[in-house]
Amino acid sequence: MSQTPEELIQELGHTLPSPPAAVGSYIPVTQFGNTIVTSGQLPFIGTELMFKGKIGEHLHEDDGSNAACLCLLNALAQIKSITGELSKINKVIRLEGYVHSAPGFDRQPYILNAASKLLTDVLGDKGKHTRVALGISEMPLNAAVQIALWVEVSP
Repeated sequence: MSQTPEELIQELGHTLPSPPAAVGSYIPVTQFGNTIVTSGQLPFIGTELMFKGKIGEHLHEDDGSNAACLCLLNALAQIKSITGELSKINKVIRLEGYVHSAPGFDRQPYILNAASKLLTDVLGDKGKHTRVALGISEMPLNAAVQIALWVEVSP
């Protein structure tokens, strides 16, 4: 019997958190038809924001990669809050990643590779996705990374 995505997350040494609450006047996740889209997820553990600052100035690339994985886990938690289980994901459509970058830092795709790899480690071919990797000069709450996820789910 194959493992569930939740079991694979644990086997990989991660914890699927409770879905974080919105930090503004918006909803953290929505579904339309068979598509679920998360709002931008920050690297929260519980209510504590981890990895604050700009990559390439205050933080190293490894910090950014770790922040990206936390953001992804929070996005998966948001999706699970609607589906009840991550095995209902048929396909990850798009990962949007925003990296809080110091001037001249241009390795945003490498930061987001950690989240992309985690998606395919957990979901296999269903986790392969399109991606946006942007460097931005300011981030909400001074977070290092923000990720939004688009997925197709079973009805």
